[in-house]
Amino acid sequence: MDRPSAVERSLREAAPHEIFDVLRSLIERRHRARAVELLMADYAMTRLQPVGVLPHTRPPLSVHDSAPGRAFGAQEAHCVSDGSGSTVTAHLPVSVRGDRLGVLSVTLEAGEGDCGPAAEVLEDLQECANALAHEVVVAERDTDLFLQARRAERLTLAAEMQWQLLPGRSCARPEYSLGAQLEPAYAIFGDSFDWSASADDLYVTVSNGMGEGIDAALLTNLAINALRNARRAGLGLVDQAYLADQAVHGQHQGRLYLSTLLLRFHLPTGEVEIIDAGSPRIWRLRRGVVEAIELEAQMPLGMFEDTAYVPQRFRVEPGDRLLFVSDGVYDALSPGGERYSLRALAASISATRLLPASQVPRAVLRELLGHRGSGPAVDDSLVMCLDWHGRPGPDRDAGPPTPAT
Repeated sequence: MDRPSAVERSLREAAPHEIFDVLRSLIERRHRARAVELLMADYAMTRLQPVGVLPHTRPPLSVHDSAPGRAFGAQEAHCVSDGSGSTVTAHLPVSVRGDRLGVLSVTLEAGEGDCGPAAEVLEDLQECANALAHEVVVAERDTDLFLQARRAERLTLAAEMQWQLLPGRSCARPEYSLGAQLEPAYAIFGDSFDWSASADDLYVTVSNGMGEGIDAALLTNLAINALRNARRAGLGLVDQAYLADQAVHGQHQGRLYLSTLLLRFHLPTGEVEIIDAGSPRIWRLRRGVVEAIELEAQMPLGMFEDTAYVPQRFRVEPGDRLLFVSDGVYDALSPGGERYSLRALAASISATRLLPASQVPRAVLRELLGHRGSGPAVDDSLVMCLDWHGRPGPDRDAGPPTPAT
């Protein structure tokens, strides 16, 4: 059996739009597979869409009640035998650094008395799925194949701009796990999120966009790229906020502005530096108790010229869960005009406490959609979930939490 590096080398040498075809041929030769299929999660994270030459692909499958959806949700292999017992299909998660992209489904001949593929076969198939995940992320710079496969319907132009701005939908490191989701996925306005990590710091921004359509998307793009420009120049959180504020105000003279939360997590200690620029709210689930974290609200980015931002600080503990929620959640109305209450949100946060961070935003938004009904949304909604695990080993400071200042 070839070493995994041989698979990686073959994928790297393939044309971007052919990487799945190359992997399929490798798996068919190596394991005598009857069928190999790649399913990509759609933008709403509710369907798994087969990759193929559009429109000639199979119908999508549900994330919630299908065998591939079970592998996608649990992030582990799930094997299913056909009715006759002649074949078995292994569904394997296609993910990279915690970002869930889709599922690789491989149908194999079943041996006599076999209840599933041998452990070494599943391990090799998972290595193939992992290699494919890395190459899909790279290939998306040069081909639209995989982005098209994720679309259950056409994106608005504003949504196209917003999705291309995002770092991903989830990520994970030993210290933390992150997940985020925007809704309505195919017609979002200006809400956005961003994250970036170094050896010792995690930067997170959560923005509640102003306006609608292209104007909202352009405003958010300007602010997020200004923040990234300052961060990549090595500037601290205060200077990042100041320069983004200047960029937005310089362009719009206070007519348009952006509410944003800016956070810096110190990974060895859990110390958090935070600037609340008129932003989305933050909730904490700690030892089963849900509570809002009260912060000093400062001016949104771009509202006034030369705003001086002052950071606050607190500390997260291992086991903490933070939820960041935009106004589109709080202000959502039922068909009868009833506002989605803070109590309902707190109950939703508590009800999803056993789910991993990557699945929480979708679950919270699903409850919100149940409240709002099937009518068009008047605003987009953003939910981000961060689970704090803490840095393992002696680097972690065991001191008491620092209260918000």
